[in-house]
Amino acid sequence: MDQMNKGETIRNQGGVFLFLLAVALLFSANGAAAAEKPGLGAEILRDTYRRNMGRLEQNSFGFPLLLESFARDDRVQVDVYGVFAYPFSSVAKVLKVPANWCDIVSLHPNVKACTYRELPDVWLLTFYIGRKVYQPPADTRQVLYQYREVAQQQGYLDVTLSAEDGPFGTNNHRMRFEALPLEGGKTFVHVSYAYNDSVALRLAEKVYFATLGRSKVGFTQTGTGKNGTPVYIGGPRGAIERNAVRYYFAIQSFMNTVRYPEEHRFRMRINEWYDLTNRYRRQLFELEKEEYLAFKTMEQKNQVMLQNRLTTDFQ
Repeated sequence: MDQMNKGETIRNQGGVFLFLLAVALLFSANGAAAAEKPGLGAEILRDTYRRNMGRLEQNSFGFPLLLESFARDDRVQVDVYGVFAYPFSSVAKVLKVPANWCDIVSLHPNVKACTYRELPDVWLLTFYIGRKVYQPPADTRQVLYQYREVAQQQGYLDVTLSAEDGPFGTNNHRMRFEALPLEGGKTFVHVSYAYNDSVALRLAEKVYFATLGRSKVGFTQTGTGKNGTPVYIGGPRGAIERNAVRYYFAIQSFMNTVRYPEEHRFRMRINEWYDLTNRYRRQLFELEKEEYLAFKTMEQKNQVMLQNRLTTDFQ
């Protein structure tokens, strides 16, 4: 194989991995104790807040945000905990609406569009996953997920998006969002992502992190370099941490703009998301702001067109 073909093969393998990783990270959820003990989710989340109050206040992010991740056997998981400066009732009102999740996750550069529809017993959300540059929906891959409101009690919200089977043999994809009220009109939130990987994914990871992704890092500090600078985790854990923070900031950006007139919200959201992620260029930089805003503006038009067509077809 000549050098040009070899380079193209590496880029294609990297693209496959990035697509797979985007899918895996979009909708994973914590398989931890709260999911295994129905009815105890609120108490477990409240205990987590009490145990981590100090870490939320003093961390490398500079505001109340805490991230934990692990990779064990074939399970990869990340948990992001944070505090929103909004009352629980406002957070629950926004995030229990399935359609809003389409506008949230489509802030991610790899999500080119999202549509939603309601069936008798479940909401289905279709995500159009592609590269970070602009792509029309026809050039993307569609991934179908189920949205479920697992629990909505007074003072506790638990929402999941899930897919039992994913591409390249991955399975048990989960994204979970939990929230409970804090004093002072604030809300403690938890976003978790997890999935079971596969041999195909591990092979793609090996190629990607040896080539295109070798310089990419996450947020967990693993040591200190010779000049005293922090050394951050790389590989699959670094990748899942980066995407978890992207989605956390997407939720935050959506919440920060809902109080404004609807006709201004989209433009404000994409600006807000970019500015939040741009604080962490070492981990999260992918596109210049002008490129991101232009791509997302075109993709939003595609999303509206797809949703209108879907609504018309099911009437």
